[in-house]
Amino acid sequence: MNQHTIRTWRRTAAATGVATLLALTAACGGNAESAEATQASTVSIKDPWVKAADTGMTAAFGTLRNASDKDATVVSASATSVTKTSELHEMATDDNGQMVMRPKKGGFNLPAGKTHELDPGGDHIMLMDLTKPVRAGDEVKVTLTFADKSSMSFTAPARSFSGAEENYQPGHDMSDMDMSNHGG
Repeated sequence: MNQHTIRTWRRTAAATGVATLLALTAACGGNAESAEATQASTVSIKDPWVKAADTGMTAAFGTLRNASDKDATVVSASATSVTKTSELHEMATDDNGQMVMRPKKGGFNLPAGKTHELDPGGDHIMLMDLTKPVRAGDEVKVTLTFADKSSMSFTAPARSFSGAEENYQPGHDMSDMDMSNHGG
């Protein structure tokens, strides 16, 4: 091969390599920009906390914020360091006009650009059948799973809270538990 052929071949190979690299970069960048954010990536929680409890049940609270321009839905929660069973709960009025705590059908809807309160006496994450005490000052990791199967975790400090003197009793059917004198 002569020098001219070698130079031509090297330039062609280099140009092909650069073109391939640019195409791959554009494709990757294009996919990253056009891919929709997961629901979990657009949601944050402010002031999370868990009610301290020695046994039985307790609950997690805080303010969820959806920074997206699309609704998000929390469909489940877990706190495996303190329990094997967690449920999304709400306080609602039953057919007899009594306030009851029950699983939240469909989960927690987080409207686009809005907040959703998790608080005693309202929506909350129920931590059932505690596997160990949750003492004031402990930190509990809670993981939320969204309708799109994405998830986010946060750490919630435990604190004493007498509220409306909640008294969660294990073994009760939560769907018809009278909570008229309890904070959730």
